[in-house]
Formats: sequence, C-alpha cells, structure tokens
Amino acid sequence: MTSILQAEPIGKVVVGVDTHKHVHTAVAVDVVGGTQGTISVPADRGGYEQLTLWAASFGQVLGFGVEGTGSYGAGLASYLRRHGHKIVEVNRPDRRVRRQRGKSDPIDAENAARAVLAGTATATPKSATGTVEMIRHTKIARDTAVKSRTQAMVTLKALIVTVPDELREQLQGLSKMALVERCAGLRPGSLVTTVASAKHALRALARRWLDLNEEVKSHDTLLTTLTKSHAPELVDSFGIGPDTAAEVLVVVGDNPERIRSQAAFAKLAGVSPIPASSGKTTRHRLNRGGHRQLNSALYRVVIVRMRFHQPTIDYVTRRIAEGKTKQEIIRCLKRYLAREIYQRIKARPKPAAAA
Repeated sequence: MTSILQAEPIGKVVVGVDTHKHVHTAVAVDVVGGTQGTISVPADRGGYEQLTLWAASFGQVLGFGVEGTGSYGAGLASYLRRHGHKIVEVNRPDRRVRRQRGKSDPIDAENAARAVLAGTATATPKSATGTVEMIRHTKIARDTAVKSRTQAMVTLKALIVTVPDELREQLQGLSKMALVERCAGLRPGSLVTTVASAKHALRALARRWLDLNEEVKSHDTLLTTLTKSHAPELVDSFGIGPDTAAEVLVVVGDNPERIRSQAAFAKLAGVSPIPASSGKTTRHRLNRGGHRQLNSALYRVVIVRMRFHQPTIDYVTRRIAEGKTKQEIIRCLKRYLAREIYQRIKARPKPAAAA
C-alpha cells in the first residue's frame, strides 16, 4: 500500500520568478495564497530544467509569472514556452509594496506569483522566435549606428570651430556631404603642428561618419526586405515606411494574438483616453502611458498624412471648421491610425481550402 507521504502531489500552484543575469529565484504559491517553497537556479538550460521539475513537485503548475521576459528572463521564457507552460509577464512591484514588504529576490518572486494569482498581471510575453525578432535585432544595430553617426557629425562641426584659422576658413560654409568628403581626404602628415593634429582628428571623424553611413544603408536595406516580407500591407500604407513598420512590429512581437483587441493596442500605443471622473463630473484625459517609441512613430505618420494624404487633409479641414484645435485633431488621427494598424497586423492569410 502506498503511504500518504509517497502519494503524487495533487495541488495547484503558480510560480513567480525573479530573473537575473546569472541566477533566477522562484517561489511557488498555491491557489489559496500559501507559499510552498523557494528555489534559486542557474540561468542556463540545466537551471531551467531544475526549476520546472521543482515546480512540478508541488502538483499542477497553473502558470509562471516571470519578470524581465525581454531581458534576463528571455531564455527562461523561451524554455517554458517550448515545454508547453503558460507564461505571464510581470512588472516589478510598485514603490508602495516595496516600502511595505522590503526588497529581496524571494520577495520579488513571491510578488510575481501573487500578481498572476490575483489576475493583476495578465500580459503574454513576446515569443521572439520569428521574423519580428530578426527585425528587432537589425533595428537595434541601425538605431545605434544612426546615433553614433549623428554624434560623429556633431563632434566634427564642433571641432572645426576651434581648429587653426587657415584650416577653419577652408571648411566653413561647406554643405554636410562636401564637408565630410573634404575632411575625409585631408592629409595630416607628421603630427608636429596643431594643424596636422587637427587634420588627423577631422579625417578620423569624417571617415567614421562615412563608415557608419554605409552601415545604416545596409541595415535599411535589410529592414525593408524583412518588413515587406512579413507585413507587406503595413509597409504599403500611406506614410508608413520600413523604419516605422519595424517599430510597430517590434512592439507587437511575433505573436500579435497576445494583443486581444484594437482598444488594447491603442492603450499600448498611448493613444487611448482613460477615465478621470469624480463625483458628478464625468470626463476623460489623455493616456500618458504606453510605448513612447510607438507613440512617436504614430505621430510621424500622422504628420506626413496631414501634409500629403488628401483624405486626411480633408478630415483636418472639416474638424477645424468644427472648432477643433490642431492638437485635438492629431490625437484623433493617432487613434484612427492605431485602429488601422491593428487591423493590418492582425490580418492573416486564409488557409487554402481542402481539395
């Protein structure tokens, strides 16, 4: 006869995980809020396997609440997804909770589990396994190259202000490309004078700018190919180029089904109104949250359409006649654009009919 101590676990638990670069800490909480155990494992495949076996020892695992699924927890989230577990993305606790309970890895892991158990954490993390992840990698390289290219040009122009007079007079008044080409062709010779050292520095900055410019072009070409192959309808929309499409796709991820409605996407983009009522006063205010890069991308598209897209121009004219301000019109257009983009990214080709 099997003893009670040898019986298989029949409980149900939610596991919260506080992720770090080298070690992950997990806490299992049962459905009535009782803490069942704590474990720390290495942040590698062996540790992930150890964590899942440990969680299964308490019974049925209803889900994992993982902090940092886009950074230190990405590997764990990928492992859990491949093994069929439900994953919920959990943000760090607010300051009020941390003031009350303190801060430690087990406390953060327990807070993550309780957030999932209470239903306050419901976000599905990005799968990061397809074309969109490739776009994200390419866009990171492009954005950093653009930033470095801008910094090189700013430094180049600032240095020209302080170089010796005879050199500065040759370079002032040139256009950007003419300036870069002239500086890239400078011959400093032996560094025995300040003129020679200035030429050396200017040439280095100009050649750096040219190298980065070529790198940016190569990233742009790759982004164009990836975005057009993944979401051609989105790229073909008026005012949405490959860079803006890449920004939208990176925010959405490889699994757009995790965004349940167009209202949820509008909230994610920070273009949805939120209630701000009190007593007999009923009103709404603009949502200042959301993904700021996505919000900025929507703004750029709206500005382009307001200048060159005739239906948008007609809409602006009509709303101005109604007494709306330009700021209010832009807010409305961003909301409409969010709805349009959501419909395009959620569209999927219909499966072929069976023969």
